[in-house]
Amino acid sequence: MSKTCESKEKPIVIALAGNPNVGKSTIFNSLTGMRQHTGNWAGKTVSNAEGFCKNGKTVYKFVDLPGTYSLLAHSAEEAVARDFICFEKPDAVIVVCDATCLVRNMNLVLQCIEISQKVIICVNMLDEAKRKNISVDLKGLSEKTGVPVIGAVGRDKHGTKKLLNAIENALCKNYNPISIKYDDAAEEAIKILEPALCGKNTGMNNRWLSLRLIDMDESLKESIKEHAAFDIAGDTEILQAVITAKNCIGDKSDLNDKIVSALLKCAEDICADTVYFDKNAYDISDRKIDRVLTSRIFGYPAMLLLLALIFWLTISLSNYPSALLSGLFFSSSDKLRQLLGIIGINEVIQDMLINGAFRVLAWVVSVMLPPMAIFFPLFTLLEDSGYLPRIAYNLDKPFKCCNACGKQALTMAMGFGCNAAAVTGCRIIDSPRERLIAIITNSFVPCNGRFPALIAMITMFFVSGLPFGSVFSALLLTAVILLSVLMTFFASWILSKTVLRGVASSFTLELPPYRMPQIKEVIVRSVLDRTLFVLARAAVVAAPAGVIIWLLANININGQSLLVGFAALLEPFGRLLGLDGAIAAAFILGLPANEIVIPIMLMIYLSKGSLIQYESLGQLKTLLLANGWSVKTAVCFCLFSLMHWPCSTALMTIKKETGSLKWPAVSILLPFLTGTAACVVFNLICIIF
Repeated sequence: MSKTCESKEKPIVIALAGNPNVGKSTIFNSLTGMRQHTGNWAGKTVSNAEGFCKNGKTVYKFVDLPGTYSLLAHSAEEAVARDFICFEKPDAVIVVCDATCLVRNMNLVLQCIEISQKVIICVNMLDEAKRKNISVDLKGLSEKTGVPVIGAVGRDKHGTKKLLNAIENALCKNYNPISIKYDDAAEEAIKILEPALCGKNTGMNNRWLSLRLIDMDESLKESIKEHAAFDIAGDTEILQAVITAKNCIGDKSDLNDKIVSALLKCAEDICADTVYFDKNAYDISDRKIDRVLTSRIFGYPAMLLLLALIFWLTISLSNYPSALLSGLFFSSSDKLRQLLGIIGINEVIQDMLINGAFRVLAWVVSVMLPPMAIFFPLFTLLEDSGYLPRIAYNLDKPFKCCNACGKQALTMAMGFGCNAAAVTGCRIIDSPRERLIAIITNSFVPCNGRFPALIAMITMFFVSGLPFGSVFSALLLTAVILLSVLMTFFASWILSKTVLRGVASSFTLELPPYRMPQIKEVIVRSVLDRTLFVLARAAVVAAPAGVIIWLLANININGQSLLVGFAALLEPFGRLLGLDGAIAAAFILGLPANEIVIPIMLMIYLSKGSLIQYESLGQLKTLLLANGWSVKTAVCFCLFSLMHWPCSTALMTIKKETGSLKWPAVSILLPFLTGTAACVVFNLICIIF
C-alpha cells in the first residue's frame, strides 16, 4: 500500500521534471500557490524550489527540479535532477511536457520511466498546441507509455485538479511502464551487469544502472558512494562485469549514441501514433518571425532597437519614482534624528547613523529600486516571450570566435539589470572554463547601479538642450552599451588565450515557440526573485559602507578630512586617466554600491561630511564645471564606469559561485586594467590633438 493510503502525517514528495521552457514552473506555481521557498541543493550551486499542496487530507511536497533535457548528467542541473530521482526516492515523478514539441520532451520522459516506477506525464500548453493545429491523443499516449497522462494549460490552472487525482491514483496502483529496447550489443551488456548488481543494495533501477556503469562519470560514482553508501570501485565482481560488458559495446562513445538513438526512436514511435499535426502549417508563424529576428541582416539591428527601447522606458519611467523616493527618505532624516534623541543615542552616533548609514542606504534604494523594478520585468517579458534564446543564437558566433559559449549572451543581458544576478545565471553554462569566462567578464556590461551616472553624464554633456532628450539619451546609452559588449568579447578572448585557455564547446540551444507573456506572473517573479533579492544584498553592504565613508569625511588631520586627503593622494593617478583624485577616490570608495560614486565625489568637491543630494542635473553640471570638468572628463568617466571592478555584492557572489578568492581577484584586476588603459589612451589622444 502506498504512503498516501497509510499515512496523512508525512507529506508525499513529488518531483517535477521537464525540459526548459515547457511551463514546469507554471505548473509548480499553480499547484503550490505561494506556499513555496527557494534555496540551493546541498553541495551544488543550482537553486531549487519546494512547495506544498493539500488534496483532501493528503499533503504533497512538490520539488521543482532544474530544467534539463536529459538525465545523462552533462551539467550540474542534469546531475541534480538525476540524483534527486535516483537517491531521494520521491513518491512520484511528474514530467511536464510541451504539447507543441512532444517528441523532443519524450526523451526525458523515457529516461525518468527507466529510473522510477511512479511517473506521471503532464502534457502542458494544450492551448498553444490547439492554435498550431496540433492534437494529442492523451489516452493513446498513456497506453503507449504505460503511465498516467494528464493534459493541462498551466497558465489557466486547467488540469491541476486532474493532476492531483492522477498522483493519488498512481501512488495506490501499480503500472506497467514501457521498457526501452536497445540494440543487441547494449542488451547483452545489460544481461552481463544486472546479475552482478543483484543483492548489492544499490537503491536504483539495476537495468538503468547497468548502462550507466559502462560510461560511468565521476559525478554519478560520487553520488552512489554518498547516497547509497556503496563503493563501486571496491567491488571486484562488478568491476569485472563492467570490463566484460565494455567488450560487448566497444567504444564508450558508441554506447552514448546507442542510448540516445534508442530513446529517440522510441519517442518517435510513441508520438507517431498519438500526435497529429499538419507538417506544412506547424510553427509557420514562428518561422516567419525568426527569418527577421535571427537573420544576418536584421538580427543585430533588431536587438539594438529593442535594447534602446528598454533603456528608453527605463530612463523615462524611473526618474519620477526615483525623485519621489529620494525626497521621502531624505525628508525623514530629521524625524529619525528626533527618534534617536528620544532613545538617548549620543549626538555623534546619531550623526554617523543618519548622515552615514541611513543616507547611503537611502541613496542606494532610491537610485537602484525604480530602474530595477522597470528593467527586470522588461527582461523577464523577453524571457517569457521566447526572444532571449534568439539573442543567444545571434551572439553564438561572436562568442565562439572568442572561444567562449553562446549562452554567455543570456548572462550578459542579465548583467544589465544586476551583475550579481548575472553571475548566478552563469550556472546555465555547462563548461567550467566557459562559465568562469562569463562570470569574470560580466562586469564589463553596466548594471543598473551604473546607469544613473552614465545617463547623467550623457544628458548633461551630450544631449543637453536637444529636443526629445530622453530618446537621444537612450540611443547614446545604447551606443555605450554596444561598446561594453565589444569589450566583453575582447576580454573573453583575452581570458581564453591566457589563464582560461581552451576551445569553445558546442551546445544544444532550443528556440522555444513565441508566447504571449504572463504579465502577472512576470511582475511577481521579477520583483520578488530578482529586484528585491538584489536590493536586499546591496542594502546589506550599503549601510556599513555609509558608516566608513562618514568616518573618512569627518575625521580631520591638520584641518583636512581623511576623505579629501585620500583624494589628494590619488590626484596624479586620476589626472593620468583624464579624471581627478576626487573621481578616482569615489570609484574606489563606491565599491559597496556603484550608485554612491557621484555622491562621494560631491562630498569631496564640497568638503561635506555627508552625502549630497543635488536638486537637478543643471545644478550638478554647474558644480562639475566649477571643479574643472569638461567633455573629455565626462567621456573618461563613462569609459572607466563601463570598465571597472564589480561592486562588492557581485564580488561576494563570484566568491560563492567559484568557491575561491582567486577569481574575484581576477574579476577586479581585468576590468580595472582595461578601463585604465582605455582612459589613458583617450586622454593622451586629447592632449596630442
